[in-house]
Amino acid sequence: MNETENDNAPSFVKQAMRNMVRKGSKSLLHFGLTGVGFLAFIVLVAWLGRPNLPQ
Repeated sequence: MNETENDNAPSFVKQAMRNMVRKGSKSLLHFGLTGVGFLAFIVLVAWLGRPNLPQ
C-alpha cells in the first residue's frame, strides 16, 4: 500500500478528531449529554432490576 493512497483516504479516527476540533464546544456538549444519558440509563436499569430482599 502506497503512502499516497493512505493520504487520500484519511482514517475515520482522524476525520472524527478533525470534526471535533472544528465544532468545538458543541461536540463537548453532545459528548457530555451522551455520558449523562448513559449513566442515567444504567442507574434506571439497576433501580428497576434491584432484588427484593426480605427484611
